[in-house]
Order: sequence, then structure tokens, then C-alpha cells
Amino acid sequence: MVRTPVYLDCHATTPVDRRVLDAMLPFFTESFGNPASSSHAFGWKAQEAVERARRDVAGLIGASAREIVFTSGATESNNLAIRGVASLAAPDRRHIVTSAIEHKSVLEPARDLERGGWRLTVVPVGRDGCLNVDDVRAAITPDTALVSVMAANNEIGVTQPIADIGAMARERGAVFHVDAAQAAGKIPVDVEAMQIDLLSLTGHKFYGPKGCGALYIRKRTELAPLVSGGGQERGVRAGTLNVPGIVGLGRACAICRAEMAEEAARTRRLRDRLLEGLRAGLDGVVVNGCLDRRLPNNLHVTFTGVDGESLLIGIGDIAVSSGSACSSASATPSHVLQAIHASEAPSASIRFGLGRHTTEEEVDYAIEKFATVVRHLRGTGEFSTGLCQSVPGLGPDL
Repeated sequence: MVRTPVYLDCHATTPVDRRVLDAMLPFFTESFGNPASSSHAFGWKAQEAVERARRDVAGLIGASAREIVFTSGATESNNLAIRGVASLAAPDRRHIVTSAIEHKSVLEPARDLERGGWRLTVVPVGRDGCLNVDDVRAAITPDTALVSVMAANNEIGVTQPIADIGAMARERGAVFHVDAAQAAGKIPVDVEAMQIDLLSLTGHKFYGPKGCGALYIRKRTELAPLVSGGGQERGVRAGTLNVPGIVGLGRACAICRAEMAEEAARTRRLRDRLLEGLRAGLDGVVVNGCLDRRLPNNLHVTFTGVDGESLLIGIGDIAVSSGSACSSASATPSHVLQAIHASEAPSASIRFGLGRHTTEEEVDYAIEKFATVVRHLRGTGEFSTGLCQSVPGLGPDL
């Protein structure tokens, strides 16, 4: 018997791994020192834990520990990267290049720069959600200060040719920033091999705590801080460090580094099982974005001939999303779907995010539930028209 509700929204957030929580707990009550307190053992112990976590974060992405700055998460890291570069850019380099499917924490700072006089180029993606490297190459010009492209999309899961773009940015003398919030911990990311100068990540996307992330800053890459104060994090990000969160982030990175290959293979099998089951039970199941170049735990599909809001209400006890968690209150199709569809973007699109704790039984339950609800909404089911007006009325056995 499947325990409901079933959680299949791991792109929005993930539960804290028990091993991560166990590492964090002593730093709330026992080892509670401020790492900036350098005159006693409480501070020393906290500082040791922070530096150990810094090494673990660096190890996940092929960086050195001194290149890691702790933040509150990927949104802050993205803003620090973009605004920090812009603040120190030369007068003849006031151009930023990004893609049409970036997270809003990249697009909005970029648009702020545009409103302030910068030139902004937003490179489109194809129907498969992938950037064409020739389009990116054409967009980077001698006045480009920054290129910002995500490693993997937070909705459709498609991965981008980061190494190729990194090489182009390096050749043109532009700083290359990568939002790796969805990619880190799920697929290999190597800042050296990919020629990345700045990289954002956040713990809660890979079984670490919310409210703690990091920005990789390649040595000799200069950033103006967003927050000034006591000089923490080499003056790049002031404020008392969130030691329990940082410890949890480091532990989560270490676990992902050790278990990533096995976990990716398992979630990919579950993802393929989900897609095959949905297609076996239903016509009109359309995958959004390239299926081959995609995060192993991601499936984003459109159910044709179905109203999106009714579908979300109808599936009731399965936690999924129609798009980014940051935009889930909006009734309009996301900017990502609008970018990959030349015509009107479909509304009945669902993002499945499988995770470390997802089981085959939960996947099979989701297949049966979606098939039942979609058939009903298409007018071929046996249920009353009031079925999808009330989540409690559906029941776990539908």
C-alpha cells in the first residue's frame, strides 16, 4: 500500500537527508559558537566545521576550498554573481548574455541592468529546450562582461552545453556564470573542465537544508559585495555565518559526491518507468524538452486535451508542479514553456521531480492516478463531473 500523499516535486525542494540532519544537530545547541570568535574553543570548533564544509562543497564541483563563499541560497548567489560583476565592469564592457529559460533570479537582475543602461541579449532556445552554440557565439561581443547560462533547467530539466559556452566566454574575455541549482549533486559538474568562473548552488535541492547555498568564485574573479559589514567570507558576503546550515550543506555535497552515479541511474530508471507507464495508459502524452539531454530525475510532460488547473486539482494526493515553485501561483504558462513553444504554450503540463526516496510503488501509483484523472477529464471516464472540484473527494484509491 502506497503511503499518501506521494511527493514527486523534488525540483522544488527535497527533504533533509537524515545523515545531513545528524551532522547539523550538534551545531544548534552544543557547538554553537560563532566562527568569527577566534579567541576561544567554541569559535574554533565552529570555524573548523565551516572549513570542512567548504572543502566538501568545493569537492563536489572540482573547485578549491578558498573559492567557495557561503550564501543563503541560489537566488542570493545568482544576484551576487550578476550584480557583483556588473558593479566592477569596465565602461566598455556593459553587455550581458543569458538564455530565455533562465531562472527569474538570473533574468530579473539582468533586466535591472538593462533598465540601468546595459545591453542585454537573451538567446532563444529550440523546441528541445537547448541552446544552439552558434547562437551563443554570435551573441558574445567584445563589450560582453558576463555570460550567464544555467547548467540544467528547473522546469524541463534540459541540460546545456556548458563546456562549449565556457570556452567561448573565456576566449572573448567575458566572465562565465552558471546557475547550477538543479544540476549540482545530480550530474557531474567540473568548474575547471567547463571553464566556469562563477557557479551558484543551494542545499535544499539535494537533500541539504533550506536557506544555505554557495557561490564558487574563481580566483582573481572580482565581485562587488551585495552585503557589507564585518568582512566575513573574505569581504564578499558579510554577516554571521549560518553554521548549522553550512555543516548540512557540506555533508549533503559529500553524500552526493559519493552516491551521485548510483542515484542518477536509479532515478533515471524510475523516470523511464513513469514515462512508459503514462504512454501505455494514455494517448497524447508529450514530453517537453529533449529527453536525452536532461536531468536523470526529471520528467516534464503535457497531457493534451486537458485543462491544467483541473488536472492539478484532480490528482489531489500526488505532489507535483506545473512549473517552477517560485511561480506556481501564476495561472499562465511559464516563461520556459513559452520559450520552447512557437505557438501558445500548453497549460496542462506537469513537472515530475523524482528523488532519493521515490519508490517504484509510488511511480506506479502516479501512473494509475494520472491515467484515471486524465481519461475522466477528456470525457471518457466513469466519474461524475464534480470529481475534480474537491481534492478530499478523490480519495487515495482513485
